[in-house]
Amino acid sequence: MDPMTKMWMSLIGIGLMAVAAVMITVARTKTKGVIKGVLSGIAFIFLCIGFLLGLLSII
Repeated sequence: MDPMTKMWMSLIGIGLMAVAAVMITVARTKTKGVIKGVLSGIAFIFLCIGFLLGLLSII
């Protein structure tokens, strides 16, 4: 794989993990009920995708 592609994959992965951390913080402090669950679910998906992109950029 091209080194530039690996760089962009890792940067997108880091960005998604940062967005997930912010979303979890907002969900836990500012929201309640269904919105809290939805935000947490989306953040979990972002975290998993970010992890996979980071893993793929290493391989």
